[in-house]
Amino acid sequence: MDNLLPSRVLYAVSARIGGVGLDSVAHETLRGIENRLGLAVAYGNRARDLDHHKILTLQWHPVRLLSNLDRQYYYGAKKKVLDRVASHILRRGGFDLFHGWSGDAVRCLRVAKELHIPSILEIPTWHRHKGNWVPFKTDHELQMESARYPERWLNRLLISRHQSLEEYDLADLLLVLSEKSEQTFRFAGLPKEKMFRMSRGVDVERFKPGKKPSVFRALFVGSLIKRKGVHWLIDAWKQLALPNAELCLAGHVHPEIEPFLKDAPGSIKVIGFSKRVEDLYRESSVFVFPSECEGSAKATYEAAASGLAQITTRESGDVVVDGLNGILIPPNNVEALCQAILMLYQDSALTEQMGAAGRRRAVAEFTWDHFRQRVLAAYKVAVRMCQTCNN
Repeated sequence: MDNLLPSRVLYAVSARIGGVGLDSVAHETLRGIENRLGLAVAYGNRARDLDHHKILTLQWHPVRLLSNLDRQYYYGAKKKVLDRVASHILRRGGFDLFHGWSGDAVRCLRVAKELHIPSILEIPTWHRHKGNWVPFKTDHELQMESARYPERWLNRLLISRHQSLEEYDLADLLLVLSEKSEQTFRFAGLPKEKMFRMSRGVDVERFKPGKKPSVFRALFVGSLIKRKGVHWLIDAWKQLALPNAELCLAGHVHPEIEPFLKDAPGSIKVIGFSKRVEDLYRESSVFVFPSECEGSAKATYEAAASGLAQITTRESGDVVVDGLNGILIPPNNVEALCQAILMLYQDSALTEQMGAAGRRRAVAEFTWDHFRQRVLAAYKVAVRMCQTCNN
């Protein structure tokens, strides 16, 4: 089957290589394909263990002069520039697979289709329609098209919904992060065989169990925004008013959450961003992540590796199996959240049992070695699919 593996991959991502979040995913991907990498095109590079001769960055590109624009416009601009640069490189030839990211890759995917090069598109969240029916043009899109200058010019920097839809159609294989993500693509009419389930990974040496605290400590890690259910978590904690318990919120507080924290009890601790987040996991009793929309939340991998029982949603990914290593609840449901927290608060044996199961599951399925193996497996599928289409 190794004859299906490409020998010279073009990898393109508008994130940096090396760091946290998507930056770490890019880094681990390149580590896994280093001997098959022709060139990586990225916004920046922080990785020191990769051949820098194989990495082209936008470090000195003029697009950086637009960094004073609002974030959405600057992000859109750099994505489009990266796609344009990578597409020119791809067209020059010599590559036998293209691996890009949703929002970064429409030009590259057009070239790959034209040249019959297998292509992979990585999807960090859900289908752009999120499992809903959406008209060809929404009222908001029509308003954007009719806006006056300079707003109309700025709007052209954004990654449009129609670009995302074209990317889905052009790619040979879509890497989706969870069952829920896959369902949103199936709802939109894409065939199951076009999707490859791509669970992420975690450093199980950095994230590992620690000594349990003397108090019942519930931990949330991530941006403090409504989409991640933080306001429901705060509400649930206030309602429960558990003795000898505290809730730690680790992440940047967005303005939309500030009103919910104004009258928060002393048992709610806002930690902010932490560079030593692994210590927070080791010093906690349970992990709570009631998000309503994720691809596959990296915090759930970290919590599992750290041996924490979890309370989360199916929308947050597939790391938690209900009843095995945590409790799955519906999103935006404060009553279910209260019941789940109370269950683990009252049953320390169950909490420890679930935490141990989560650690075993992380070690058995979700290390970065497992992730890199999945990348190569996806490449084989994409090559086979492209060969079938071309025959």
